[in-house]
Amino acid sequence: MRITHLRERELTIFLTLVIVLLTGFAVWLFLSNRMPSDTSAEVGFARDMSVHHAQAAEMAELLRDRTQDEEMRSMAAAIALGQHGQIGQMEGWLAVWGVPKTGSEPAMSWMGEPMNGPMPGMATPEQINELRHASGEDADKLFLQLMIPHHQAALPMSEAILERTDRPEVKILAEAIHNSQEVEIKMMQDKLESMGASLPEEPSMDMDM
Repeated sequence: MRITHLRERELTIFLTLVIVLLTGFAVWLFLSNRMPSDTSAEVGFARDMSVHHAQAAEMAELLRDRTQDEEMRSMAAAIALGQHGQIGQMEGWLAVWGVPKTGSEPAMSWMGEPMNGPMPGMATPEQINELRHASGEDADKLFLQLMIPHHQAALPMSEAILERTDRPEVKILAEAIHNSQEVEIKMMQDKLESMGASLPEEPSMDMDM
């Protein structure tokens, strides 16, 4: 009878462990498949980076059709293609997650840095219009002067979502954006330097005391 009692106790312990493990697995499965909410960092990143990318693609397409430099044309075409592809991925996430492409929160709220105006690196409408009417080397220089800071501003956004998400698909894309834009920034900086040009200086923020 004692042996039977011990076996029953061992079976009870075993079954309890199995239930605990299965419960833990079910919780993990639920959490890993749970869709990001409308106010989540993932959704905010996808919305903001899509807007940021859309302007980069617009500028690249404007330059592609105006430049006489084959290297610049190839660079612009690659940027446009890459940005459109990544926008497609992010808009696909939003559709699967069941959230709209735009939200009610200011841009970059998910980073704790809500913006009342344009996101960092974004060109003004006047600058876009200037690029639209430029041609030849003037267009090349202006494009580089606008796209370098535009790309640079996307790097902190990619780093911020990598710190905030545990979703593999978001991590993979954020890393791809960060790595590819670092390479493109270096290429554009080298090209701008070879043209004897540089980025405009930031306006001074000094105040008389």
